[in-house]
Amino acid sequence: MIKLGLTGSIASGKSTALRAFAELGVPVFSSDDIVHELYRAEAVAAVEGLFPGVSHNGEIDRVMLSAQLLKQPQRLAELEGVIHPLVRARIARFLRDAEASGAPLAVVDIPLLYETGYAFGLDKVAVTAAPDATIRERALARPGMTVEKLDAILARQLPQAEKLKLADYIVDTSGSPADTRNRVATLIETLSRKGN
Repeated sequence: MIKLGLTGSIASGKSTALRAFAELGVPVFSSDDIVHELYRAEAVAAVEGLFPGVSHNGEIDRVMLSAQLLKQPQRLAELEGVIHPLVRARIARFLRDAEASGAPLAVVDIPLLYETGYAFGLDKVAVTAAPDATIRERALARPGMTVEKLDAILARQLPQAEKLKLADYIVDTSGSPADTRNRVATLIETLSRKGN
């Protein structure tokens, strides 16, 4: 089975590409979805312990947590120290299950793949890409996003140009979702030829 990592800058089309893989029958894993799940389950007590007052009704209030991290960005490493090992364990389980099911390809969406420096046992990496202006426009259109918050996020991420140099494959997401789906279908064909 080919283990494909999917990464890219914020608002570069990762979710659209991941959805296309899923629609085309490929098992997919979204790190963002798992973090949301962890914030409603096993990570709540640890995160509340680090950032008192960010949990309500048994789950982490992401807006409050984000506000605390904007005020004290140096504490992000503490949060990652709690969350990243839990996400890695889920990724390992997903890849084992996908391989056991006989899937020829499995895709893991890891937004900070290059930034973490962690080896996930991936065979190849695809990077989603769009013009910087498009990425900025998409990101700022998100609910709750501000210029300050976006700049803080981008400062933590490897610049898109650097990610593209490290990529095995590039998925151009600058067009419509249908264009992205076609590009993903082409990539699946390319990978299936390599897998055989």
